[in-house]
Amino acid sequence: MSEFDTVQMISLLGFLILAGSALVGQRLNWKKGAVMALTWAGIFVMCFLFISLATS
Repeated sequence: MSEFDTVQMISLLGFLILAGSALVGQRLNWKKGAVMALTWAGIFVMCFLFISLATS
């Protein structure tokens, strides 16, 4: 693991903390938060699959 991998992992952790604090600031209940998280996960999976199919 190089020093760039370490910096990348730290920045990703920081981004996750920022996103989590933004969700806490919205004061969503657990059900609505889970639905929103699954929706975003589905969007990212669809984009990943589209790009992987387009580049192969």
